[in-house]
Amino acid sequence: MDEQTKIELEAAAFRRLQQHLMQDRSEVQNIDMMNLAGFCRNCLSRWYQEAAAERGIELSKDEARETFYGMPYDAWKAEFQTEATPEQRAAFEKTHKD
Repeated sequence: MDEQTKIELEAAAFRRLQQHLMQDRSEVQNIDMMNLAGFCRNCLSRWYQEAAAERGIELSKDEARETFYGMPYDAWKAEFQTEATPEQRAAFEKTHKD
């Protein structure tokens, strides 16, 4: 496989993951993703921002989140995010001690 095709396939897989997390499974909370997988939507938006910075492209945290979430982060939170339960917080503290 040539490098350009590999890049295009990786980009397509990323877009599908983004769609899955933003549209198909918006009910899944970021804290649950962090507790189970060690990353969440915010991590993905930060990685996007870091990749842009590596290429000399300035992208603020808010711009990166809006790009990933497809809307301002505060709007997404208001529509989809719920308050973390004590159990979710305890699991987060247990798995993220650093």
